[in-house]
Parts: sequence; C-alpha cells; structure tokens
Amino acid sequence: MSNKVLLGMSGGVDSSVAAVLLLEQGYEVIGGFMKNWSTNDEGEECEWRRERRDAMRVAGQLGLKFYTFDFEAEYRSKVYEYMIDEYKAGRTPNPDVLCNKYMKFDLFLKEADTLGCDFIATGHYARRTDGAEGLAHLLVGLDEKKDQTYFLCQLNQEQLKRSLFPIGDLQKSRVREIAREQKLSVAEKKDSQGICFVGQVDMQQFLEARITPHEGNIVTTDGRVLGQHRGFEFYTIGQRGGLGIGGGTPLYVVDRKPETNEVVVAVGADDPALFRSDLIATNISETIPGAIDSAVGEPIFARIRYRQPLAECTIENRQKQDPTPSLELAVHFSSPQRAVAPGQFIAFYRGEELIGSGVISC
Repeated sequence: MSNKVLLGMSGGVDSSVAAVLLLEQGYEVIGGFMKNWSTNDEGEECEWRRERRDAMRVAGQLGLKFYTFDFEAEYRSKVYEYMIDEYKAGRTPNPDVLCNKYMKFDLFLKEADTLGCDFIATGHYARRTDGAEGLAHLLVGLDEKKDQTYFLCQLNQEQLKRSLFPIGDLQKSRVREIAREQKLSVAEKKDSQGICFVGQVDMQQFLEARITPHEGNIVTTDGRVLGQHRGFEFYTIGQRGGLGIGGGTPLYVVDRKPETNEVVVAVGADDPALFRSDLIATNISETIPGAIDSAVGEPIFARIRYRQPLAECTIENRQKQDPTPSLELAVHFSSPQRAVAPGQFIAFYRGEELIGSGVISC
C-alpha cells in the first residue's frame, strides 16, 4: 500500500498544519479544495475564492500539488435543499453533519480514488485508531474545547478506514505554534465561523429570503396568546429573544407547530417545558457495525448539539411500523436535557469513542 493522501485544505490554520504533520510522517500529500457554494444572498461571490487562495499559498509553501473540486451542485441538492426543507417542516437541521457525510467523506473520497490515493485527511479535531479486530475507531479530539467528532457522527466504517485526522492529538494552541514555526501564511488567520453560504448573516434574515413569511400566534404552553410571529420556520428550540415581545420574564421557544403555525414558548429559564429526559431517534447510523445494538441497556453517553457536555443515557431499540418498518431508538437521559430540538443529530459515545448517531424525531 502506498502512502499517498488527498488532504482537504480549507484555507485555515487547522488543515494547513495537518499538511505539515502528514509530510513529517512521510506521506505524499496532495492538497484539495472543495468549492461548495459560490454566491451569497445578494448574488455576490462568497468567500470561497479568498479561502482557496489561502489554501493555494500554503500548498505552494509546502510544495504540494493542488486541485480544486467543484461540488456546488451536489451540495445544493444534498445539504442546502435539505436544510431549507427541514426548517419548513418545523425541524432544526445540522447541515455541517451532512456536508461531512456527503461532500468531504464521499465525493472527496471518490476524487482521492481517481488520484490514486489510499487516504483522505482533514483538519478535524478527532482521532482515529485501528483495533486488533481490523476496525477503525473514532475517538474524541484531545482538545476537549475543539473536539469535532459530533460533526463526524454520520461516518461509516469504510469512510473511517480511509480517513486521517493529523491534528486530533493536539491542543489548538499547539496547532498555532506549529503554524508560526513553519511560517505558514495562515498562522494568525482567525477560525472561520458558520458555513460559507450563511457566514455571519443572521439566520432569520437568511431564511426569510427563501421562505415566505406568514404570521401566526406566539403562545405559552398553557395556550395564552402573547403576540405574533412572522413564521414558525424562523425560530429554533431553546431560542431566547427575537420574538418581538419585550419586558417581563424571559421567553424561550419550546415548540413550533406547522399544522397551526404557532410558536410555543416557555416562561422563564426554569420552565419544565424547556427540559426533557426522553427522546426518539431515527435514521440510525453506526461507525462500527453492531455498536449501537451492543450498547442497548448499558449506560453510555450522548450529546444533542455541538460542544454540549456529554450526558449519561441508556438506549433501547424500538421498531417503527408507520409508514414503513424501520429501527428507531428510545433514549433515556439520567438528567433532563435542555432544548431538545427535533431534526438535530444525537451522537452516542462509549467512553471516548463515538459509536453512532441518529436524528432526533421527537
């Protein structure tokens, strides 16, 4: 087997340092930039050209071959349209998880095959280890504040076996130090925020450009009407503020009802409606075949959003019959979880290892 790697270079410091580490480990590294989106809401070019330029500069510094891959059509169909459809259905999607699943670890992996590479690599803060049984295991990054395994929760065994995460054993501060030591052009570049086609734009403004506003009632959990909203799609579970209702006790969104176009709010941060100890997860995915089944009934951990502390839980299999038979999981947390949002992913962990995930159904 060769040691040829296609590295996803985003123009940031993490993937740039990943290139340095791979070269030090003796790999033949090829740089690859993924163009997933090209315009913002006003029709102006988004930042992809600048990001590609930064990635090309680092590749030039390190003497790497460099390719640009245009995945915009696929990104639009598999990620962007999914996100809009989920908001229209009253759910809260996570496009970053699907971007990894379909773009970085599927289409990009196919490009690696075309170039004769054995592996792909990214700048994610995650670790992959190989077990004696011949399976690849996905472990949390050593920098707990930067761990990104949640965004990788939909990857399967075949994708993991072909993936390298060079900076997963490092703290972010050390990554910066290496960039400075190597005099990389991106050493002081700030970390990117959000996703390309949204960037720093207010999410409600972004959605309003794509979903026609339609007024409805803002109601409390006991049915009292407090005001009007512009459309249930523009709110997220747990959201405080942005409701246009000033003064008094803080209000938090706890439900959105497409059938009645209502936004339901809890009154105060301690309202029990903000917390849940149980949920149902569907579309179950495993990093290792059988990992979820083997964890049924035993204490494991889960997180329902990025950077949320791991929470102890147990899971049990349920067979869904309507409309078609499929596996779903009943998840029971040891302590109530705040702002459980249907549509988000729930990632399951056994110790440091991510073993699978699902989509929160209810």
